[in-house]
Amino acid sequence: MDLTTRQQDILSGARRDGRVGVDALAKAFAVTPQTIRRDLNDLCLRGLLSRVHGGAMPANSVSNVDYEERRNLAADEKREIAAAAAALIPENSSVMLNLGTTTEQVARSLTGHSGLVVITNNINVINILNGSSGKELILAGGVVRQSDGGIVGEAAVQFIRQYKADIAVIGASAIDDDGAILDYDQREVSVARAILDSARRVILVADHHKFERTAPMRICDLDRIDVFVTDRPPPPRFMRECNRQGVSVEIVGAFSPDALENEHN
Repeated sequence: MDLTTRQQDILSGARRDGRVGVDALAKAFAVTPQTIRRDLNDLCLRGLLSRVHGGAMPANSVSNVDYEERRNLAADEKREIAAAAAALIPENSSVMLNLGTTTEQVARSLTGHSGLVVITNNINVINILNGSSGKELILAGGVVRQSDGGIVGEAAVQFIRQYKADIAVIGASAIDDDGAILDYDQREVSVARAILDSARRVILVADHHKFERTAPMRICDLDRIDVFVTDRPPPPRFMRECNRQGVSVEIVGAFSPDALENEHN
């Protein structure tokens, strides 16, 4: 496969330990973190590793990271992203939410909204909103994926296609700099695409770690997105594509325009 000796050692370490970190690798090999990042990017392009925050994991392991661990990753950032996304959703509207820990946070931020019709293939979203007043909750039928409470498969796709919502809020497992929105599971991707087709306006919610990962299945490109809510400025190439496609980018938290302006004042 024409890997360098260092790349072979990195790959062996990832397979042995389940994960490798940029800083630890840079120290172990006495090179700069930038050199390690190039190695990791090369291994990811070859389909051998997948980027995660601060390092990489074997490609076939990332999709199986425990759901609770994913919930806890960047939890504060996800809450801020969710609050900003919920603020874009008017009361007395219909909204679709797909699978994902960030869309679940959006559901939490919608508990105070009234007059909502919420359509989802995510059991956790229903559990979060159940009992909050002023909402009609609609859960798709289909195969239940017990690892995360997702409902997937062709039955879920056909169910979603019965509706036309004002707004869809979708998450993703990975985002490419070229604007591709990605995920791991074909069945999940099929439902996400049905949600996109069944909404008048689409909000993508994802923290900056999603740019450090890769996944094999394309949900859509930026031409299907109206608003992107995130916690840090996206990579320049991605930002250029957002501008080209007319996607509004909202940055929350410490890297928001208001926070940075206050820091300089």
